[in-house]
Amino acid sequence: MNHKFELGRLFGLEISAKSSALVGFIVVWIVLSAIGLFLLKLSPIESFVGGFIGACLHWLSELIHNFGHAIAAQRTGYPMSGIRFANVLGFSRYPKDEPPLPAQIHIRRALGGPAISFVVTIIALLILLAVQNGGGLAFWLAVWFFLDNLLVFSLGALLPLGFTDGSTLVKYWGRHSS
Repeated sequence: MNHKFELGRLFGLEISAKSSALVGFIVVWIVLSAIGLFLLKLSPIESFVGGFIGACLHWLSELIHNFGHAIAAQRTGYPMSGIRFANVLGFSRYPKDEPPLPAQIHIRRALGGPAISFVVTIIALLILLAVQNGGGLAFWLAVWFFLDNLLVFSLGALLPLGFTDGSTLVKYWGRHSS
């Protein structure tokens, strides 16, 4: 059974998670730890700690991505009500009683997440450039933070996969002039 847990409010948004989000966190932690240990040849402690930090960075990036949606939604006059984490992603929540909205509103709200994630990607790149000569765990965490934001939250979010921002854009793009 996939229970929902209320985590509180942040910037006026109800933050909640399904139990699958904890499983997703642990899976990301294990996968990143294994990459650190077997591929990057980090020590077991560095791999374990690095995997944990990497998983935290992933969820922080997801939270920021959804705050991008929230900022865009607020600016349209049709704000989000919350963020729900499930599996390894987060999902924007809107009021159940929200009226039908013009395509332009949906497009603007959908673009908010990838836009802020692109800014985070640039910041992550600057961090990566700053630590590139140091090597070790800090370097690999910077690589992870950059690639996660670039490939998952910026570019990946624009792919029309049925549950992504790209799907929303494809659905409404042809109707935006209405």
